[in-house]
Amino acid sequence: MKRKIYNELLKWKETSIDTPLMVIGARQIGKTYIINEFCKNEFENYIYINLLDNPKIVELFEQSISTEEKFTQLQWILNIDIDLNSTIIFFDEIQLSEKLISNLKYFCESDKPYKIICAGSLLGVKINRFHSSFPVGKVRMIYMYPMDFEEFLMATSVNGIIDEIYKCYHNMEPISEPLHDKLLKLYRLYLCIGGMPQAVENIVEVNQDIFKFDKDIIHNIIESYLNDMNQYIFNNTEKSRIEAIYKSIPSQLGNASNKFQYSKINSNARSRDYETSLQWLLSSTMIYKCNLLKTIQIPPKAYCDEEYFKLYLSDVGLLTSLLEINYTDILLDNDFIYKGNIAENYVAQTFVRNGISLYYWKSKSDAEVDFILYNEDGLIPVEVKASDNVMSKSLNIYVKQYNPKYAIRISTKNFGFVNNIKSIPLYATFLIN
Repeated sequence: MKRKIYNELLKWKETSIDTPLMVIGARQIGKTYIINEFCKNEFENYIYINLLDNPKIVELFEQSISTEEKFTQLQWILNIDIDLNSTIIFFDEIQLSEKLISNLKYFCESDKPYKIICAGSLLGVKINRFHSSFPVGKVRMIYMYPMDFEEFLMATSVNGIIDEIYKCYHNMEPISEPLHDKLLKLYRLYLCIGGMPQAVENIVEVNQDIFKFDKDIIHNIIESYLNDMNQYIFNNTEKSRIEAIYKSIPSQLGNASNKFQYSKINSNARSRDYETSLQWLLSSTMIYKCNLLKTIQIPPKAYCDEEYFKLYLSDVGLLTSLLEINYTDILLDNDFIYKGNIAENYVAQTFVRNGISLYYWKSKSDAEVDFILYNEDGLIPVEVKASDNVMSKSLNIYVKQYNPKYAIRISTKNFGFVNNIKSIPLYATFLIN
């Protein structure tokens, strides 16, 4: 399956290959697959080293010898004489060797043409709790996420559909109604299964028949995520708190207060008790945080309320699985209150994938705008609607109060630009950046 991160890997090869590359992302999002494809396609020689399967290599990098000597002994272990000019080395599960991560500085500074790429699960957590000297400035880091809707279309649709979405988005002109309806159906299918590559592969195999889709795929991914919580934790109390936060997010998104409340986890819970656990989940990229903006001013980072926030799951398919919702309620577009929260999570994960920081706004009179986008046009309000009912008192209040250059409404309505509001269909969210 095609992944957009491949272009970022190519850019690294062309511009900064002397600097080791680290791909960071949650488990089972396709890191190993796409890096394997890249290395096999783009280099004459390729060496794959999974540290999980090679404890001797982990032990090697723990030794108190020079990195150059370690590399020499690495060749002995692999029983190969590595031609550095034509060979790329992929260290997978690199989080298992803190010393190897530290030694990436040597590979960066060496006069020899080392070409190193590495990845691993919970790498963000590992870096956040690094005990050795992290090679700051000597490693290029790229974040990888589950497949977004554009990648889902690449896997499930005929050629040309994506080009048509691009054209209508840039011209702000309606797409044909038959294609609009088709894309909305595919969008709802995506809400059901999400963007985990194994799930997308399965829905392709069953010709997009949701009744033949193997739900256990997503259940097993969630279980693997929960099992991962045993890694890099201080004690069992922290593990239980991490799991409690994660499992509470689906119900928290439905809070009337529209904020994350620790009291929903435990009536006696306090933020200070869960601060470390929350940071663990954020570092793992399993969840995303959206902060309230106290003041609508540039730059928004300086005016966000760190104590007032919402949390989203990294993949909408994981959310719908945890909700145990019937897929038919989504596919038939049945009315239920939580439908808006699912669409909101979908937009949040897409924004994060596009490098957009998550903020939202709330007035003293409880008017609320789902997201505030900061771009070259200033602070732009973004409202998310799960249907074509686009009446919004909150957006009108925001526009009247702050007079943004324009507003964005993401809904099931077609493309358009009316009353200074850009109407963007939910399936085209991936184009907002």
